[in-house]
Amino acid sequence: MKKTDASFQSYCSRFGVIAVDMKYISSEQLKWALDQQVEDNLAGRPHRMLGAICFAHGWMTSEQIDNVLGRMFRSRRDDSGASLEKEAV
Repeated sequence: MKKTDASFQSYCSRFGVIAVDMKYISSEQLKWALDQQVEDNLAGRPHRMLGAICFAHGWMTSEQIDNVLGRMFRSRRDDSGASLEKEAV
């Protein structure tokens, strides 16, 4: 999928996609972590955030998790600002 694709732009604020984009984890690690989330949910275990799963397996540091979250929230803030500007016009 191209980064310029509109569907990617709406999806890019997801933690796992950003972590892969920043080369903190591989796409295979992301898939495995997502599988773990689903397995936990189906088994009635508490939901774990992807960052927590990646940290527990030593794939990401707390600093890398903070970097991803920072980028994720900047992206959401930027998207919200663009939406508000369009409404004002």
